[in-house]
Amino acid sequence: MKGLRHPDGRLARLLPGLEELSPAYFALVMSTGILSVASFRLGMAAVAHALFALNIAFYVVLWTLFALRLLWFPRAMMSDIADHLRGPGFFTVVVATSVLGSQVLLLGRNLGLALVLWGLAIVLWTGLTYAIFTILTVKRSKPPLERGINGGWLLAVVATQSVAVLGALLAAHVGQPWKLEMNFFALSMWLWGGMLYIWMMSLIFYRYAFFTFEPGDLSPPYWINMGAMAISALAGALLIANVAHAPFLQSLQPFIKGFTVFYWATGTWWIPMLLVLALWRHVYRRFPLRYDPLYWGAVFPLGMYAAATHAMLGALGFAFLGWLPWVFLVLGLGAWMGAFVGMLRAASRALSAVRQPSPG
Repeated sequence: MKGLRHPDGRLARLLPGLEELSPAYFALVMSTGILSVASFRLGMAAVAHALFALNIAFYVVLWTLFALRLLWFPRAMMSDIADHLRGPGFFTVVVATSVLGSQVLLLGRNLGLALVLWGLAIVLWTGLTYAIFTILTVKRSKPPLERGINGGWLLAVVATQSVAVLGALLAAHVGQPWKLEMNFFALSMWLWGGMLYIWMMSLIFYRYAFFTFEPGDLSPPYWINMGAMAISALAGALLIANVAHAPFLQSLQPFIKGFTVFYWATGTWWIPMLLVLALWRHVYRRFPLRYDPLYWGAVFPLGMYAAATHAMLGALGFAFLGWLPWVFLVLGLGAWMGAFVGMLRAASRALSAVRQPSPG
């Protein structure tokens, strides 16, 4: 499959970077968006709106880059979709669209546009879910487990739960009869996301315990181990808040409450484990800490944990946890700033290379 004719001159020097663009780069939008939502919920309106404005720009720029990559490098794009490690990264576009929809609804107060983004997220989720997992199932050449799976696979769970989160938020703002159907759809996605986590985490934990781990294997997406549970807890808390408007949620309320705490507790368990592994990677094994687009996948779980814990405070009355959202919001904003500075430096180096005169 051939792409379009490439441009000449300085722009052509940027093409290698575009050809190798990470499918998971929409994690930038995921991270910025959830920190914006968490800041808004915790009363930091100025920070929330600043991140909202930035996120709109990030979303548009990334769609433009991905469209150019598809036009100029369709083979690289198709190769990524069929790759066991890079393919799941495409699910970040689903999460980014859903999180931006949540921002549009909560900060922008635009119900119509939020509904459009939710519809787009559902279309993307459906297409990517069945395309990626069908390809990975039927392809002839497959890697062994230790080289074919990492925490990035859980982006499929995060994508599923992000659709549930936005659906539950929208259901609270629309009238009947759509309120009932949207809550049912959000509940179904929430349940499916939980089942998918169990399947995938079983394989990931097996890879943890029974195969050799090198520092390079412990990539930042392993933080999605926690983030997938945090967003599951957030979706559960929003469904609990919608109980008054959906009779079937009333009958399932004890079950939803129990699993919401279960998801949150599981995500909480992962935090010390991931911190210890990070210390092992960067301190004990001295693995260099340099910018990688995948680090946005480590920023997102921090913001999501803050947002999920705050939502649980209202849904379940856990007032004694009121300090936790602030701690993780601060950590998330600090991690976001570090990744953002690293991204700017990487972009500056790329532009400097482009400005240099061509040899000969």
